[in-house]
Amino acid sequence: MFCHPRGLAFDHHRGLLFVADSSNDRVQVFSSDDGSLVPTFGAHTSQTERFNRPYDIAIDHDHNLSVVLDTGTGRIVSFLLDDQSFLSVLGKQDSRCFAHPKGIAIDKHHRRIIVADTTSNRLMFLSSTDGSFLFAIGKLGTQPGEFRGPSGVAIDHDRHRIIVSDSYNNRVQVLSLIDGSFLFLFGSEGNQPGQFKHANGVCIANQGRIIIADSNNDRLQAFTHEGHHISSLDCGNYECPVGVAFDEHRGLIAFSAGNRVHVIGANQWLADTKFTWRPDRHRYAPSSMKQAILTMTMIRSVVDESAMSMIPNELLFEIFSFF
Repeated sequence: MFCHPRGLAFDHHRGLLFVADSSNDRVQVFSSDDGSLVPTFGAHTSQTERFNRPYDIAIDHDHNLSVVLDTGTGRIVSFLLDDQSFLSVLGKQDSRCFAHPKGIAIDKHHRRIIVADTTSNRLMFLSSTDGSFLFAIGKLGTQPGEFRGPSGVAIDHDRHRIIVSDSYNNRVQVLSLIDGSFLFLFGSEGNQPGQFKHANGVCIANQGRIIIADSNNDRLQAFTHEGHHISSLDCGNYECPVGVAFDEHRGLIAFSAGNRVHVIGANQWLADTKFTWRPDRHRYAPSSMKQAILTMTMIRSVVDESAMSMIPNELLFEIFSFF
């Protein structure tokens, strides 16, 4: 069972989906092929490794690294990707400790961790090798390069860009990955295509497309790498999507909304801009689909996390796949 799931990350090499199960103080891991629960970590471990409101997670396949942004303690906890064994804690004892951070990304080329430090209205850059502070950019404001509650952050490695959802400015800012300098922005407050009401999670899909969880408009929005609106995905009233992630190997988009996580086929949505997905009306999918929507509800509950034992009767995971 989830309680306020937030950030998501795909390990597309191993076919896994990591979910920051925030109010349960843990990270849950599922198979991205069938939604089955794999391990869970963070809730019943040592004090050093234990989470307090984990909000986001990022993965670096090149260096076998996963990092969890633990908002409640204002720190980053790093783990080996292949077995989730604990590595280190960053930020807890530092004078530059984070102020309610909500977004994290790994710059694998420069070996840096980038944190959206929401309350301080900054992006903070740290070394991913030793956790040392490198520099910070941004301040409170509405001008380019300034923020009001930055939350989601993602990296477009192909174009050497940082994508930041500037939540309370209702826009997305695109910055240089080299030094964090401002490049351009898009979006404004509203409910029309390309507008936002509390832009939240962000991820990069194929061809550099930018996907934003537009929380208070109850939808996802997709944009070109230049910030031009492509399509919107209606998530249903009061769903309020928060986190979003893309699996480039399987062509899947995962997003957290309410107390559920949904996984959909990215190509069907982004290939057909007229298609609208509604979780409460998914049986009315377009007739052009070769196969009806497959809904798999995985029933699991962890009762002994050391042995990863499971019993039925608690809803954990739903996958909506479009073919």
